[in-house]
Amino acid sequence: MPYFDAASSAPLHPVARQALLASLDEGWADPARLYREGRRARMLLDAAREAAAEAVGCRPDELVFTPSGTRAVHSGISGALAGRRRVGTRLVVSAVEHSSVLHAAEAHAAAGGSLTEVPVGRSGAVEAAAFAAALEPGTALACLQSANHEVGTAQPVAEVAEACGAAGVPLLVDAAQSLGWGPVEGAWSLLAASAHKWGGPAGVGLLAVRKGVRFSPQGPADERESGRAAGFENLPAIVAAAASLRAVRAEAEAEGARLRGLVDRIRGRVPELVPDVEVVGDPVRRLPHLVTFSCLYVDGETLLHELDREGFSVSSGSSCTSSTLTPSHVLRAMGVLSEGNVRVSLPTGTSEEDVDRFLAVLPGVVAQVRERLGAPEATTEPGGSGSLVVDALGKRCPIPVIELAKVIGDVPVGGTVTVLADDEAARLDIPAWCEMRGQEYVGEEPSPRGGSAYVVRRVA
Repeated sequence: MPYFDAASSAPLHPVARQALLASLDEGWADPARLYREGRRARMLLDAAREAAAEAVGCRPDELVFTPSGTRAVHSGISGALAGRRRVGTRLVVSAVEHSSVLHAAEAHAAAGGSLTEVPVGRSGAVEAAAFAAALEPGTALACLQSANHEVGTAQPVAEVAEACGAAGVPLLVDAAQSLGWGPVEGAWSLLAASAHKWGGPAGVGLLAVRKGVRFSPQGPADERESGRAAGFENLPAIVAAAASLRAVRAEAEAEGARLRGLVDRIRGRVPELVPDVEVVGDPVRRLPHLVTFSCLYVDGETLLHELDREGFSVSSGSSCTSSTLTPSHVLRAMGVLSEGNVRVSLPTGTSEEDVDRFLAVLPGVVAQVRERLGAPEATTEPGGSGSLVVDALGKRCPIPVIELAKVIGDVPVGGTVTVLADDEAARLDIPAWCEMRGQEYVGEEPSPRGGSAYVVRRVA
């Protein structure tokens, strides 16, 4: 069964499995003890730290292991903010950061700190100049991911790091998605990552803090991991994480080029095979193994279930696949279509045959879901009435957009369709539909019946 969700968690690398099993026998003792078993454990821990630091591009004494990538992010943000509290309380992040960064930012704001979110363009990337402009006096820390976890877009980390350096602001980089493919360029100050993203075991993160960065670990003091990660080290998992990081780095150039070719095939073929599809993310500056596209008139949850029935494990940022019934914050920040969203992230070793079978299966699955939902055929016949109101209150994605598409041909060019909807996804998907279909999105108004009224003018 093809597993196409490596961005969530990559399959355990064979080297990680071997190292894990071996270190279970050799690395069970306390590395802080001076007897023989403790010294053996300390040697394994030191070797793992040196290997990980080499891959990150930092000194071994700048890197600590944490219980997860999320913990690395939270510890990095809280420690850097506390260390620079005399400078100010402003935290600057991009609008498309991983939820671990945004949750830490929300907690900081709730505690009285200042927060600035830097917007992104439709590709999902920030502009380095816009990020630099957000580094106002009193900024204690800036955060920018190296590459986006949902659409694969690479961020201009080196340029932003230069701007942060000029402003005297440390930059924390969330490198969870990219570290397995190569080191992060630029003069960053802090870096966080997670082993299960590159094929290491779950439950291991790493946090690098450059020398000279003011850092004050938060929480009760602990003597382990330089006081930055409390608790007994999971040494077998740490050894496996470091060994697998070294292994995937050795394979990264060749395997990255191979997977980039497969992803290029998906990016090019999906719009040809499936009507009304938007491929999102930067087509060039991106991770080699990840592609995201959104299908009009499709229920994302149903689409994922149907692909699973066909043997493909994929992910989605559609609102109808989430417990909150709101679109992915990444897709929302980009202003792209969210309904029917599919994220394909290929693990190491994915075959061409698996990708070809996915491309063969996808059109039929999308067509079945659209037929089930009563999606319209594309029509642009002259209409009659100058304006129509579509009541989609109480209906979830993608029904409001389907209802809009059904009636847009019933108004003449210049006429309007007003869609009443109380689904948060409509705020994103109706403007995205207009851009895809060449219609004019007039705007949003309050609806007297609740929700919002989205006005669309027919121009094509």
